[in-house]
Amino acid sequence: MSETGPALTPEPPYYAVIFSSEHTGEHAGEYAAVAELMFRLASEQPGYLGVERAGGDDLNITVSYWRDETSIRAWREHLEHTVARERGRSDWYSSYTLRVARVERVSTFTRPDRP
Repeated sequence: MSETGPALTPEPPYYAVIFSSEHTGEHAGEYAAVAELMFRLASEQPGYLGVERAGGDDLNITVSYWRDETSIRAWREHLEHTVARERGRSDWYSSYTLRVARVERVSTFTRPDRP
């Protein structure tokens, strides 16, 4: 993940997995630790391209980018990710929506005065 802005992705096509979630507010410290572990493990998977996160008190959105659907499927089947997903359903999320999209075009802008 780029620490200073959007994920650095290759030229399309590639895939985006968009995870929008609402949290129960329970076990927040444990959730944060597991979430960081999941970000690290995902970044080690073949086909992983990057991640972007945004959130607040009510809604959190994570977008992970992948080379292809095979890479997404492999991450979904990863044992530790499966365990974390089950914990999310039982303890951490009051609701979530997962979307998978193929990225066809990308347009970027950077102010000339931004480093």
